[in-house]
Amino acid sequence: MTSPVSKFMLAGKKAVITGGAGGIGLAAVRLFTAAGAQVIIADVNETAGNAAAKETGARFIPCDVSNSGDVRRVIDAAEGNLDILYNNAGVYWNRKDGRITDIAEEDWERILAINLRSVFLFCKYALPLLMKRGGAVINTASSAGMIGIPGCDAYTATKGAIVQLTKSMAAEYGRYNVRVNCIAPAAIMTPMVRQSNPPDSTFDEERFLKLRTPLRRYGTPEEIARIACFLASDAASYLNGAVITADGGITINGDLSKID
Repeated sequence: MTSPVSKFMLAGKKAVITGGAGGIGLAAVRLFTAAGAQVIIADVNETAGNAAAKETGARFIPCDVSNSGDVRRVIDAAEGNLDILYNNAGVYWNRKDGRITDIAEEDWERILAINLRSVFLFCKYALPLLMKRGGAVINTASSAGMIGIPGCDAYTATKGAIVQLTKSMAAEYGRYNVRVNCIAPAAIMTPMVRQSNPPDSTFDEERFLKLRTPLRRYGTPEEIARIACFLASDAASYLNGAVITADGGITINGDLSKID
């Protein structure tokens, strides 16, 4: 009889993880490979990508996730078989993102390309492979896709769109035994989060953690990677169209436009 624990393993499965060279993506590469998956890392950072591949045994393919040709090269590397697509890549640009009236048009377009067009492209080219034998798509949204957060309107637009796209794809591709789910993290301590709140910013980190974060701490990339690994595994076989908010309780804890 199959052990319940084995349902959490990914042995024999092939996965693509976008943005897998750092942060949550790198934590997921480490966990997926440890669970037995063959992993392809798609990331624009060649130095970090090669280092991640050397560490974990994954395969690294340089990729601008908003570029159709690059995306197709990554999917072609799966050689006709794919079980898991983890759309993790995304960007928040401090001092470029902001209020609609303040965002430069070219910055708006670039943020949408990296965060949302990438999901479209990877799903477009990966789904035909996933439909062959069933599989899992895991998308990355954010608390910004669940509630209103001021000062990052381009990022928020992409993350809200990813939430709804997850639901529509889940309804469409479930008949092919392809499960599409979404993780909505917040306050995960990654290099991108640290860069978004530099020392010279007006953000009061201590007060935010105390007043707006019920667990009183940041989350870790590993905590989000464990959710992704669960969603990729057979243990999540009846989850489809779910949006898992992984934020320590931030989005249930009031208005994030102020911290007093």
